[in-house]
Amino acid sequence: MSELADSTTRDDNFVEAALEGGPADLPPQLRRTRVTMDADVVKVPYLGGYEHFARVGAESPGSGHVLFRWSARTRIAE
Repeated sequence: MSELADSTTRDDNFVEAALEGGPADLPPQLRRTRVTMDADVVKVPYLGGYEHFARVGAESPGSGHVLFRWSARTRIAE
């Protein structure tokens, strides 16, 4: 599983990821991130839980990003 990548990291092993779906109030800055090229899932910490996004496909030519679609929400155990 992939956590959010540091947005300042510039490496050939990372690609831009666009996150689609999930909570309507998820801030726009959390919907774009960098992930490792082989990441299948992105977990975004949000409001006491994690929003999970699953990879939809390979990087689209010309789009410059890989699409991940919301798949589930889990709560942080305390």
